[in-house]
Amino acid sequence: MTSAPAIEVDLGSSIPPYEQIRLQVVAHVSAGHLRAGDRLPTIRALAADLGVATGTVARAFRELEQSGVVVTRRRTGTVVADGTPAPDTAVQDAAARFVAVARAAGLDDDEALAAVRGALLGTREA
Repeated sequence: MTSAPAIEVDLGSSIPPYEQIRLQVVAHVSAGHLRAGDRLPTIRALAADLGVATGTVARAFRELEQSGVVVTRRRTGTVVADGTPAPDTAVQDAAARFVAVARAAGLDDDEALAAVRGALLGTREA
């Protein structure tokens, strides 16, 4: 990975740090910022950059590997797995529009995500 997309951890969030890392990597893959074969930082380097324990990053990477988003190889490290779906541009455009509306309404990330979760729950009941 030549220029790594930003990953941040909010230690004050109700979302555990490992899950924040996992979600952000998935989001970067979905958005096309990370593509098949792109290398993620080492566990040790990412943990140091984020100010979290190596076990926290290791758990995120383990869960990413279990879900098929990344693979870990001895010589190449952790890379985005082949076969990860290409980003759906219509969905990405809709997400960008939603973020713009949420920001204009003054919502923070947690409030915007709560709105999305609510909408997703509403579609399950329909």
